[in-house]
Amino acid sequence: MNSDTTTHNALVADIGGTNARFALIGPGQHQPSDILTLAVADYSSIESAIRDYLRQINYLGSLQQACLAIACPVAQDYISMTNSGWSFSKTELGRALKLERLEVINDYAAQAYAIPHLDDSDLVKVGAGESFIGQPIALLGPGTGLGVGGLVPSASGATAIITEGGHVDFAPTNALEIEILNYLWRHHSHVSVERVLSGMGLTNLHLALASIRGQQQESLTPDQISHAALEQQDPLCLEVLECFCAILGSVAGNTALTLGAQGGVYIAGGIIPRMVEFFANSEFRSRFEAKGRFRNYLHATPTYVVTASQPGLLGSAAVLRQPMALSGR
Repeated sequence: MNSDTTTHNALVADIGGTNARFALIGPGQHQPSDILTLAVADYSSIESAIRDYLRQINYLGSLQQACLAIACPVAQDYISMTNSGWSFSKTELGRALKLERLEVINDYAAQAYAIPHLDDSDLVKVGAGESFIGQPIALLGPGTGLGVGGLVPSASGATAIITEGGHVDFAPTNALEIEILNYLWRHHSHVSVERVLSGMGLTNLHLALASIRGQQQESLTPDQISHAALEQQDPLCLEVLECFCAILGSVAGNTALTLGAQGGVYIAGGIIPRMVEFFANSEFRSRFEAKGRFRNYLHATPTYVVTASQPGLLGSAAVLRQPMALSGR
């Protein structure tokens, strides 16, 4: 990598609890370049990660702007990330990096702003339905946590809806899920949907189902569970993935109804894009539509898996092309 000119004068980032993805863009450009992923745990602060990124790509220019998409609330000046130890002041970071403009947005705002810029090759449609032009979209992303957001089009441009929907109550829809909730209640005073629809959620579901089925409890990592299910056809791990997809369908349907997301529901994050075929054949879509009198409403609402490699960076770049400040959205 070699970005030793001033043509790329803006930094964009998509920062989750595990990975921090950085890239550069130049004036009028849509596609980020010099993309590099760093492990959040390897750095004591966001500033040290940014400086190491610029060192690794041999950047010799002067940064003027930056848009950082962060996996936590961003309305206040002081940011404390939910799933990592990083915290910082937006004002102090902008000053330290000598930036003319610093936008700090929620990571799912970046994901949402990316949706209008995705090609058909970046999406896999699951189930029926067609998007209604001009209607809101919803976005859910199981990964380190569970991101939930949306995008509302208007004549003056699209506006991202930032939520903490991953922390709403987990609502069982069948007897098995009631047993899962009862198991999790023994370990957590509040059982959110993120407790089951995330990386830790896969581990939680595995422990819960092992207990329910009277099997030996073993704390497996999300990757171990997915591998055992998809490659080794382990019955318990397969049941974990089936429950995961079914519950995600119910939560996605709830989100679509809440946001009126007739523009479509998009599933992103680090888990589902790795198992698209399994997901497409799971109960996700049937549970998405299973909303009683509103079954037809949701049957007409399309659902997609986002398979684009770096949608968060694409959305952060889109923010910097807009003249008005978006910090706090």
